[in-house]
Amino acid sequence: MTTPSLRTDAPAAPALPAAGPRHWLRAGWLMTASGWSANQFSALLGAYRSDLGLTDATTTGLFAVYVLGLIPGLLLAGPAADRRGRRPVTFAALAVSLLATCLLMAGPSAAWLLWPGRFLTGIGAGTLLTAGSVWIKELSAAPYGTAPSPGAAARRSGLFLSAGFASGGLAAACIAEWAPHPMVLAYLPHLVLATLAALSAARTPETAAAHRPAGTPAPSAEPAPDPSPAAFRRLVAPMAPWVFAAPTIAFATLPGLVDAHLDGWRTVYAGLATAVTPGTGILVAPLARRLAARHRMATAFCGLAAIAAGLLLGALAVARTDPALALLAAVLLGGGYGLCVAYGLTEVAALTPPHRLARRTARFWALCYLGFCAPYLVTLLTGAWSPSAVLTGGAVLALLTLAALVRNAART
Repeated sequence: MTTPSLRTDAPAAPALPAAGPRHWLRAGWLMTASGWSANQFSALLGAYRSDLGLTDATTTGLFAVYVLGLIPGLLLAGPAADRRGRRPVTFAALAVSLLATCLLMAGPSAAWLLWPGRFLTGIGAGTLLTAGSVWIKELSAAPYGTAPSPGAAARRSGLFLSAGFASGGLAAACIAEWAPHPMVLAYLPHLVLATLAALSAARTPETAAAHRPAGTPAPSAEPAPDPSPAAFRRLVAPMAPWVFAAPTIAFATLPGLVDAHLDGWRTVYAGLATAVTPGTGILVAPLARRLAARHRMATAFCGLAAIAAGLLLGALAVARTDPALALLAAVLLGGGYGLCVAYGLTEVAALTPPHRLARRTARFWALCYLGFCAPYLVTLLTGAWSPSAVLTGGAVLALLTLAALVRNAART
């Protein structure tokens, strides 16, 4: 009997870096820096009106131009991260984000620089969201990390992002209220945080090649047919715009409608709303895990219900001009945001093969950030209806989305 010879023509599996359970944690700080850069401007809207004399239309436009940069950043980053790798795309996005913050710091001297600054902030945030969230999920899996459940790994990027949202706005508002040169110094913490995050993640390994099946060539520029487009359209897409519609209404719309009696505390109040909303999104993470364990769709159902309740309470707060009630509405809207983003990231990870995950994640975030236009739509609609009526209509839309998701879940 002869001993069978070993095959030598089989493709070798890609070499994996040494295991490091904290790799995902180091990369997570990049997501926090991204969330910080996105929200530091929101808390300064009132200060830009008072200190630089910008009109409401200009500040709303500056808020919206962020989305114009964000969408192409999201859509282009997915194929780039699948083709070039998560790590280089993430660090390139961080460099763009730093440049954008420098342009915003120059805004008091040349207000026109605010427009490219906000546009580049969107590009950097969109690109970093796509590549960074996939990178963190893959770093969470063995041999890089401690191999948590797929849902927990997918939710980590959302938690880091929410931490940046919560802290960035509050820090910028406090600096703008009490420090000299507020339109410049308010942006310094982001420069420090982003630099420290880059240094922390400098030795974090690439994951794209390791998660590609052995012998599979790098994905081409044209994405392969998606095996589950119908499930994504039915179970994720209807809910996605509410992920950011809820928090942006909470910290960009409600403060300006209820701060008539706050006098010199308006900027601090706006910063507090900016912190409370995503902060609640972080606190509901354990609830999201328990709901997901009970039923696959429960997290989305509860998230949309919380958003509808928050919009109704916000309508009441606006009618009464009650800042405390508006903060309570922000808590509900933030909780709905946290539940919806946890559901969306978990479901995207479950529906998508690893080598196409960046593309699908990009589509999810692009749909989510359509919700950033919600404050602009509220402003437009208040020309015909009262703000309370517009917010009540938003609550009805959230409930209709919930009904559609229940129906789609029963059919899928």
